[in-house]
Amino acid sequence: MQVYQNYVLGKWQNGEGIETHLFHAITGKEIGSVSSAGIDFSAVLDYGRINGGRALRKMTFQERGRMLKALALYLLEKKEQYYAVSAYTGATKIDSWIDIEGGIGNLFANASLRKQFPDLPYYVDGSAVPLSKNGTFIGHHIMVPKEGVAVHINAFNFPIWGMLEKIAVNLMAGVPAVVKPSEYTSFLTEVVVRDIIASKILPEGALQLLVGLGRGIIDHVDSRDTVTFTGSAATGILLKAHPQIISQSVSFNLEADSLNATVLGLHAKPGTAEFDLFIKETVKEITVKAGQKCTAIRRIIVPEDYIDEVQKGISSRLESTKIGDPSIEGVRMGALATRLQVERVRESVDTLSKTQEIVFGDLDNFEVHGADKNSGAFFSPILFLNKDPFNNKDCHEIEAFGPVSTIMPYKMLDDAISLAKMGKGSLVSSIVTPNDKEARDYVIGAANMHGRILIVNEACAKESTGHGSPMPLLTHGGPGRAGGGEEMGGKRGVLHYLQRTAIQGHPTTISAITEQFQVGAEMPEANPHVFRKHFEELIVGETVYTHKHTVTEADIVNFANVSGDNFYAHMDATSLEGTIFEKRVAHGYFILSKAAGLFVDPKKGPVLLNYGIEEARFTKPVYPGATIGVRFTVKEKIDQEKRSEDDIPKGIVKFLVDVFDETGDTVALATILTMVKKL
Repeated sequence: MQVYQNYVLGKWQNGEGIETHLFHAITGKEIGSVSSAGIDFSAVLDYGRINGGRALRKMTFQERGRMLKALALYLLEKKEQYYAVSAYTGATKIDSWIDIEGGIGNLFANASLRKQFPDLPYYVDGSAVPLSKNGTFIGHHIMVPKEGVAVHINAFNFPIWGMLEKIAVNLMAGVPAVVKPSEYTSFLTEVVVRDIIASKILPEGALQLLVGLGRGIIDHVDSRDTVTFTGSAATGILLKAHPQIISQSVSFNLEADSLNATVLGLHAKPGTAEFDLFIKETVKEITVKAGQKCTAIRRIIVPEDYIDEVQKGISSRLESTKIGDPSIEGVRMGALATRLQVERVRESVDTLSKTQEIVFGDLDNFEVHGADKNSGAFFSPILFLNKDPFNNKDCHEIEAFGPVSTIMPYKMLDDAISLAKMGKGSLVSSIVTPNDKEARDYVIGAANMHGRILIVNEACAKESTGHGSPMPLLTHGGPGRAGGGEEMGGKRGVLHYLQRTAIQGHPTTISAITEQFQVGAEMPEANPHVFRKHFEELIVGETVYTHKHTVTEADIVNFANVSGDNFYAHMDATSLEGTIFEKRVAHGYFILSKAAGLFVDPKKGPVLLNYGIEEARFTKPVYPGATIGVRFTVKEKIDQEKRSEDDIPKGIVKFLVDVFDETGDTVALATILTMVKKL
């Protein structure tokens, strides 16, 4: 019998004794055991903080992003061995795909976020705030990695995705992790972590693994750390109330299982494409992972006139769903993760049966293909009908964490919204409707009690990711019963692991700290011209002061002829009465174009190309006779990796274009993006 190991303190090691015996979900045979008893959790946390944390905090966001990308590519090459082990959990090929490749996809998605962060180990948040009359004192915000660890306590249903979607975010932020998966499926997590450690892509100490119960680790967290929990609301609340969490003000993120609802719109009548989509999506969410998803559909809210058709449609599809060993051709639903889970789901079904009727499924009499029903952790899909959901409320209170769902009727859309919100906070809801007004009314009405709302119609169905699929660049979490937390969410998730700090000082000092030019900072003149310098030679703040140009009416006419922009303010002096303009005004885009003519050094040099303009503003009208010049300043530098051996080594440089007139007033501002060759 295999003993699955913990990876802590730089080595693989066993816990004391056996805390949990592990069983194959399909055959029921024992496959091994786990334990984390006897491990010094205080030392584990310190090891992560000191070893992993220090190494990660030295890396820039660009380096961390490239690290995640390398890890994703590495794991993708090894995915087939994960599929083989995932079958032990009772998962079908599709179930495993969500867990394995969905988890790896999270690494890729978070790696891509590096483009939204500076080339620094910390983040510069927002814009500077003026705090003085003459501009010599300003404020800003920076966000630095917390100097603790992220302790992830994960559920049994996604042993790979649950780990990767969380560590992708904390690693991107520069924070190490200790992962405590559910002991029941930790054997699959262990397989992946062994590969991660062997790859040496992550710094030592950036990832540690506890495969056993992990009891006592929360006793040692402190204010530097972040704890995340995914699982039952009851357990999550107990952990959130732990004295150490409260006394140390430990950041705690709770993502709890919730009673998610799907709504069939009044306009999605039987016979429409949307009605058929509703049936298909609902059955998929009942059977995928055998209903063991925190985002699974638990409540099916349909117009009362369509109840019979919905019940028939769902029942018919469930009837044709083969249950059994996923290796058998045609099997569409595997087993629950453990026999213990079978007992728990059965208890919930028995309780729900007291206030509503089972219209499909039988707890005892169902067929299993290729396996012994009594040995494996199999469970029949159960479909309830609750004809009076406003009064029979168990379906809004009790979650059977398996292939179990309840149909309930509504009269008006407001009733559907009320029913959805009776779940007291959900991770996700969906509405299937061809009517955009109905979709809008539902979303606005239900959003305050849901973390995510999916709208499905025929137009998006082919590419829709589905009710049960949280996406890495969107938030995953929900209010109330769902835990009140947020995970993933693109940049939002990364910021969760950073400490925001306000900084105040002279613009030159703030520029030095943020490595971004702040208005009012010193602007030493560039010598030679910035377009003659390579990426490494450029210094934030150095400025080109250009020659001047006096704007003429001929400039305005010529630009209008070239651009085709004959807007009256530029071309018709007789139409200006009642406007803000005193006379014909130069085109804003002419001012920017002329600015480029003033600041560009035309000879071939390190600048490879200009590929964009950001934050362009025209702040003062420019009339014929005005004389303009440009202050052209290095604003920010961002390193860029080589995409291939033949790729030119280069970085991204942002330049501030400040166009001013003869009075010294700024008339236009913009940021241009350039690619600049390295030495």
